[in-house]
Order: sequence, then structure tokens, then C-alpha cells
Amino acid sequence: MLQRLIMLYNEGKITDKGMLMSEELRVKKDELAQLIERHSGREGLYETPIPSLFLIHHTNKTEPVYRVYKPSLCFIAQGRKQNLLAHERFVYGPADYLIASMNLPVIGQVIEASPEAPYLSFKLEFSQHQILEVLKDAALPITQQENPERAMFVGQIELSILDAILRLTRLLDTPQDIPFLAPIYVKEVLYRVLQGQYGDALSQMAVEGSSTYRIREAIEFIVEHSEKPLRIEELAEIARMSISSFHRYFKEVTAMSPIQFQKQLRLETARRLLLAESVDAADAAFRVGYESASQFSREYSRMFGSPPRADIKRLKEKYDHKMNI
Repeated sequence: MLQRLIMLYNEGKITDKGMLMSEELRVKKDELAQLIERHSGREGLYETPIPSLFLIHHTNKTEPVYRVYKPSLCFIAQGRKQNLLAHERFVYGPADYLIASMNLPVIGQVIEASPEAPYLSFKLEFSQHQILEVLKDAALPITQQENPERAMFVGQIELSILDAILRLTRLLDTPQDIPFLAPIYVKEVLYRVLQGQYGDALSQMAVEGSSTYRIREAIEFIVEHSEKPLRIEELAEIARMSISSFHRYFKEVTAMSPIQFQKQLRLETARRLLLAESVDAADAAFRVGYESASQFSREYSRMFGSPPRADIKRLKEKYDHKMNI
């Protein structure tokens, strides 16, 4: 079908370039979906032989999943997902891509998936160094923006970005080519994204001295020391801002205050501890930085809908049921 449309377009028998591009996007998304389904092969997150590339496969809608997103590009070949950043909702599907430009505590949920049409997604994590390397090597224009933008955004997928994503994913069929070609194709993916509608916003995370760059440094400090007491003066000093500017810019980037950001990190970490290790709620609370077990239980209940013991019991029963199906 695509080849036929291209031939008719070249012959001047059809003139609708938009229709041609739409069909090309559909064909490439279908190929990517097939690649993801073939190489994931199981439910959940699959770590590929390509460094920092993950494939996600779900045959049903999921419960909300609480985790810290690293800087990453996500593209859904089939299905639909929503991410909650504080009270903001980001919904995206096969017509879109999502960027998280720095570490963010996010609640993610697959909202469209079935055994017949599973949720199939591509996720590529990247670093500030990789973005800066592409900016310099490609001699892309770099401008410092005084006011930072939200560190998560959804854009409409472009053919150039999808082409680069597809080239990278095809390497899974030829693993012998991965060591040499994967770094090149990853740079191409980032290059195409930086040329897209959110390229300027993404580049700010790598531009030393920009307000986004400085907020990113403060965020990394909170993530690395989430169990320690939060001192706003120290964070403002790391970001090289006044306290009032730091508060304002931090919320513009993350949609939450530094205290809310740390609280979500702590509670997510505590939930993982309770699931993975034989610890009680009080032990988990103290390990993530709470001084009061009762305060921890109250805040845990507000975030996850039930107290720690009941929540973990429900999650384990749900997991055991799924394994026995």
C-alpha cells in the first residue's frame, strides 16, 4: 500500500502529501509494534541488549505504578498510557511521544491494552552528557532560557523521530551490530528530538548556567539524599538562586514543591522496600527518613489508598493470583 501511494505521488496522480506521510507513519508504527512484541516476549518491562533501551509489553490495563522516571524518551507503538506528575495528567498514545527531561516521581498507568492488542512501548533513557554531546557535535544553536519549563511534555510524533527510533530498535534483530551502531543510532534519536518542537526545552537540561540546568542539579541532590532532612537554603545554594526564585522555578519544572517531591520519593522507596524485603512499616519509615512511624503511615495511606500492611498484602495477593493464572 505504501509503495503504491509513493509511486502515485511521484507520478503526480495524487497530491496529498499529508495522506502519504500518514500512511508511512502507520506502516512504521506497525513494524515497531511487531519488533517490540517479538523482542519483549513477556509481560512488563524488558531490558534489551542495547544500553538504556527498554521495551514494555502489557496485555491488560495496569494499576497505577509509582516510580522515578529518569531522563527518557517514551514512544507507544500500540495502546495508551497516562502519567501523573503531581496533579497534572499526561496522556499519550501512538500519535505522540513523551519526554521526561530529568528525574521525576511519576505515577504511570496503562489505560488501553488487551490480549488482542497489547500495550507496546519503547523507552530510551539518556543523560545530560549525551544531550550536550549531540548539541556540540551537531553544532545545534544553544540559547539559555531564563524561565524554565515543565520537565515532562508530550509532543506529536514526527516521521524523522520515528525513523530513528525504528532504526535503533531493528538492531535487536542483528545483535552483532549493536556495539558499533547503537551509539550512533541513539545519537540520531536524540538529534531528531532536539530538532523537534520541544528541542529547546530539552536542551536546557544540558546548558550549564540555565535555570533548568540549576534546578536539575538540585533535583539530583534530593534524589541522592532523599532520606536526609530537606534544607531549602542548601538546595537554593546548589541551584545558585534566591530561596524565593528556587521555590518558584522548582515548581515550574516539577509541578510540586521540594517537600512534596521528597515525600513522594520517600514513599515510593518505602513501598519498594516493603515489597522486596522482610521489613515492617516502622523499619521502612526510618530507612527512608521518617522520624515518626505514625506520620509515615498517614502519608502512605493518603498516597496509596490504604495503610502499609494492607497495601502490601493486596499487592502480593494480586501478584500471586497473576502468577497462578
